[in-house]
Amino acid sequence: MNDRDRNHIAGLIRDRLTAIAGENDLGRDGQAVVQLDQQAVGRLSRMDAVQMQAMAKAQQARRDAEAARLRAALARIESGDEEYGYCDGCGEEIARARLHLNPAVATCIACARG
Repeated sequence: MNDRDRNHIAGLIRDRLTAIAGENDLGRDGQAVVQLDQQAVGRLSRMDAVQMQAMAKAQQARRDAEAARLRAALARIESGDEEYGYCDGCGEEIARARLHLNPAVATCIACARG
């Protein structure tokens, strides 16, 4: 993989990390403590609020995991790791289109399927 491709992918990673940070800001409200005041809302509304809170926390966990994978890929690129862009399974080069869709991917299509 040439330096131009590496720089382009590093830019894609930075853009996605910025987007994740924005999504984290939006998701904070959904993770707030659910008020259980029976005078304010009914039982079903409280159950809905608790379920929405659980879903917001699960989404946050997925964003955190994605951000960690992206930061690791970015660190590999910035450190000049020559192995970035090559499959951890077979050692073949990962298709550029695959890296553009998911810059943190560590395997080629064949190894991901197998």
